[in-house]
Amino acid sequence: MILAIETSCDDTCAALVTHDGEIRANVISSQGVHDRYGGVVPEVAGRRHLELATPVIDDALARAGATLDDVDLVAVTAGPGLVGALLVGVATAKGLAAARGLPLAAVDHLQGHVAANFLRLGPEPGQAPLEPPFLCLIASGGHTFLARVDDHRGFSVLGATLDDAAGEAIDKGARLLGLPFPGGPHLERLAAEGDPGAFAFPTSRNLRGLDFSFAGLKTALLYKVRDLGDDEAQARRADLAASYQHAIVEQLAVRVARALQDTGLDRLAVGGGVAANGPLRERLGALAPVVRIPPRELCTDNAAMIASAARYVDPVAFPGYLGLEVHATGQRAL
Repeated sequence: MILAIETSCDDTCAALVTHDGEIRANVISSQGVHDRYGGVVPEVAGRRHLELATPVIDDALARAGATLDDVDLVAVTAGPGLVGALLVGVATAKGLAAARGLPLAAVDHLQGHVAANFLRLGPEPGQAPLEPPFLCLIASGGHTFLARVDDHRGFSVLGATLDDAAGEAIDKGARLLGLPFPGGPHLERLAAEGDPGAFAFPTSRNLRGLDFSFAGLKTALLYKVRDLGDDEAQARRADLAASYQHAIVEQLAVRVARALQDTGLDRLAVGGGVAANGPLRERLGALAPVVRIPPRELCTDNAAMIASAARYVDPVAFPGYLGLEVHATGQRAL
């Protein structure tokens, strides 16, 4: 089996996955200490990973009914992400691999989100791995892009955000409405009580091509809240949330529809934390004959997707991986 470790942001994750894509265990430990700051604090995240990495790996092994003797490959996220957080995961993976004499596979976090669609989720036809070629939308707190996936080892970027990621826009919009961090689930729950047509927020429909832009949308919400005044904005929070969420969903859906038409592809996959949003899942589900949206626990950061990507990475034998470095940024074609 593959033992995978993911520590790119504030979730400490470990998974055991077989080489044919069956998930034996997928443990996600959310740190739960960043809400008081309104966002992830890199130093705090790194220190929590140090505390949680070993217990999370032990938990994953126990849930899989396995020991380190059953592991023949160690995989780890090497970036992009928070440097301090990534270093904890990479150092842990190096130590485990070196101690057991195992090869190590360094995985790109973004390729992991794509590779979540290669996992075997169950016996039903809709749970089988999605095979290339297909169009893939990745929308998370740090990245938003459309990619053409022609093989298991990489992708080609067709369009990307020109400023903020969709997940960042959701979190900052939620903060403007007085909602706690992380904003996504809270915004979705509040939006369910409101009217998505109450306010006409921009969806960047006039932006040509397949790129995204969310900075203007955040500014529009800020100005609308100010114009309404504290009392009126509070009274209409649900309508504001519903309209704001609708604008984000529509911008993503319009670009996906364009990309499907431009590429001629008829299969769509979605990944990243924003893909956990219910209205987005419903909206995208009608855009192509075949749409693959993984379960919510495989959309947010997790180690099972890292193990999935590792199956198509050339592993490095000891001691070659001891000099492995992390990369904080990077949205590249693989």
